Amino acid sequence: MAKVKYYYDAENLAYRKIKRKKGRSIGYIVLFLVASGLFGFLCFVALLNTPFFETPKDKLQAREIENMKIRYEILNRKMDQVDEVLSSIESRDNNLYRTYFNASAIPEEQRKAGFGGINRYKDLEGFDNSELVIGTTKRLDVISKELVVQSKSLDEIAKLAKDKEKLLSAIPAIQPVKNEDLRHMASGFGYRSDPFTKIRKFHAGMDFSAKTGTPIYATGDGVIVVADNKASGYGNHIVIRHGFGYKTLYGHMSRYKAKVGQKVKRGDVIGYVGSTGRSEAPHLHYEVHKGGQVVNPLNFYYGNISAKEYILISKLANQENQSLD
Repeated sequence: MAKVKYYYDAENLAYRKIKRKKGRSIGYIVLFLVASGLFGFLCFVALLNTPFFETPKDKLQAREIENMKIRYEILNRKMDQVDEVLSSIESRDNNLYRTYFNASAIPEEQRKAGFGGINRYKDLEGFDNSELVIGTTKRLDVISKELVVQSKSLDEIAKLAKDKEKLLSAIPAIQPVKNEDLRHMASGFGYRSDPFTKIRKFHAGMDFSAKTGTPIYATGDGVIVVADNKASGYGNHIVIRHGFGYKTLYGHMSRYKAKVGQKVKRGDVIGYVGSTGRSEAPHLHYEVHKGGQVVNPLNFYYGNISAKEYILISKLANQENQSLD
């Protein structure tokens, strides 16, 4: 039974019963129900967020997240392997291929440079696993860039190799007259006595003494650019442009076996020994030009003679004797 409360009425000098207002009672009841409902809702939400009350959907999502993490981990392991292989290729590229072809090494910072400027990964931010996803994506981007740099480098090496092959074919690397056809090495490169004036002057080539009609060979691949007797002193002569700055001249021929514009290969017969022009006896005057300057032909006879033959020719060519032209 509810407890009855009284108050003292001083005016009438008597105790009177306190009567509750119905509206206030109802308000208390409503406030109590609202507070109870809110408390119950908060408890329910808290229970849903605990592992003890996972829904099937929550379990599926959790499993998918774990699978995703495993896939990213596997992907990162594979990228470790790619990194290792790529580093090996880059090392060989810098220290072997590019060194062989006299190409500058590609700096490490250029190969592994990141991506500055704008944030390329903004769309991947704000998720539970953003750090994992962004880190993996960055690695993929860097590896992709390294592959592009390496691909371009290998393209450059392939071109250099092709040019190197052409260069090796173009260099005047053999004697223009075979050893078995030589009578003797008449004169070498350097200062020699002129056969007509007897004055010591610079001899810009080498003289190979041989009988008239002895075959003369192109010493490297190239194109015939001169085949006439218009140059003073050389008589019938041929000039071959080999490319890469190289030219060779063959003077005092008896006749030609090539014409201007003709492409020749190393070892092709281009003419025959004679004594035309300013010449004292049948011989071939042979010059090598590199970058517009005459150079000693002796430095290029590595294609068809032995070391012993080279030493002998070198001794004969370096004697300060009389030239034949």
